[in-house]
Amino acid sequence: MPRGQKSKLRARERRRQARAEDQGFGGAQATAAVEEESSSSSLPVSGGTPSSSPAAGTPQKSQRAQTASSSAAATFRTSSDESAHEENASSSQAPPSSESSCKDPLIRKTGELVKFLLYKYKIKEPITKAEMLKIVNNKYKKHFPEILQRTTEHLELVFGLDLKEVNPSGRCYALVSKLDLSDEGGLSGSTGFPKNGLLMPLLGMIFMNGNRTTEEEMWKFLNLLGVYEGRRHFIFGEPRKLITQDLVEQKYLEYRLVPNSDPPCYEFLWGPRAHDETSKMKVLEFWAKVNHSAPSSFQAQYEEALRDEEERARARAAARAAASARIRSRAMAGRPSQP
Repeated sequence: MPRGQKSKLRARERRRQARAEDQGFGGAQATAAVEEESSSSSLPVSGGTPSSSPAAGTPQKSQRAQTASSSAAATFRTSSDESAHEENASSSQAPPSSESSCKDPLIRKTGELVKFLLYKYKIKEPITKAEMLKIVNNKYKKHFPEILQRTTEHLELVFGLDLKEVNPSGRCYALVSKLDLSDEGGLSGSTGFPKNGLLMPLLGMIFMNGNRTTEEEMWKFLNLLGVYEGRRHFIFGEPRKLITQDLVEQKYLEYRLVPNSDPPCYEFLWGPRAHDETSKMKVLEFWAKVNHSAPSSFQAQYEEALRDEEERARARAAARAAASARIRSRAMAGRPSQP
């Protein structure tokens, strides 16, 4: 066989093996992953979100909150768009283009690790460091810390999941929700992956706007995230149903008519389960991380979150004291009376 023809066959076989590797373990089970990290998709933050007149009873948000909303949306959308890109790529049988084959290998390994961790999350199995290193393989072992950091940031932003150590040795991990969801299964999509990743940005948007956000403002924010009314999202499903029905029925959001509004308009607030299962400080920490800043950078919200933490601590202390009093009372009632 001529040498040139052999070279073509070898190149074709290498491309086939690369495609098989890219579609490897967990690809069919977990299809959301990082494909590229592109700063070009970030939205400008200097101008803030489009202005709108606040509804009756709704405080006007500060310019800093507007800028933070745009910055958070830009960061979140970058990760969400990357997941959508990987979703489309995973479902396609077309051979990779020369452009995709030249992508940063660390980005490709990040995508593979995201898919693997989501697969382990779906089947509810613990994750070992050895397994993650095997996905990364020895060639990129020295880049493992960077790959793992990219992976954890993506899982947090798109799916609302944290990678936590489950033993002191640091060799076993598990994915846990950013929210202490008591019924997380009710917020899972058809793929089995959590839809509550959108909930943290929604709660942050509400908190940053004085604990209430008009429906108009919410949709402007969602549009910045790449989520549009009437357009099904590959992770979150039908957005209007999710935010006005599913999350409301689950009591994570409250959706109500703005009092005395003319024409009538609606607003979103935190629901009772959001107050129970997360806190203003946790949401502010998430919001600050997305904006690459510290919670204290948002002074008004930070002070409010600190007051909320103090009130929660007092409520817990009061509950413990009441429980102790009930135990003592029952113990006293059970004692035989003295003659």
